[in-house]
Amino acid sequence: MARTAPPSVPPPPGPAARGSLSLHRAYLRSPLGLLRLGQLVMGAAFWVTVAAHKYEGAAHFALFAAVLVWLLTLALFGLSLLGRWALVPWLGSRWLLTNLVHDLLLGVGLYAAATGIMGYKAGRKSYCSLPGYSQRCLYGAYLSASVCGGIAACLYLFSGLYCLSRRCRDQRDIV
Repeated sequence: MARTAPPSVPPPPGPAARGSLSLHRAYLRSPLGLLRLGQLVMGAAFWVTVAAHKYEGAAHFALFAAVLVWLLTLALFGLSLLGRWALVPWLGSRWLLTNLVHDLLLGVGLYAAATGIMGYKAGRKSYCSLPGYSQRCLYGAYLSASVCGGIAACLYLFSGLYCLSRRCRDQRDIV
């Protein structure tokens, strides 16, 4: 018995495919994308420096603030780089305003506070950089963290001002 070929009927359509993930290269080359990369590098340098050394007291808050802002910045950067900010409920339609508030309130505010804390702690440990001091010296670590935090706060200020200037020109997109 010979088999007959089944009729050539196209398969039923599957579920609608989501758009493929691709990098939003225009964002990566924009001033905001470059500032975000700098913020991530300086923020990581800040909290890794603090976390790698002995810390106590107010340095716990500085570390918490730095890691919180760094993680939120990483989320903003990832969503912006993939062009998926529309997936964020309520904030996705206001993405430029979200970036503006994040940069000026959280970024500048928390990094300025963390920088002040680490600068104060560095000043309190400045005696240990004297010759002949035999104990472990945290002055260099606290000073390095303070410098990284200050640079990060400036980068957040610049990106916040960039978002503000785009908003004042009635542009609603981050690029």
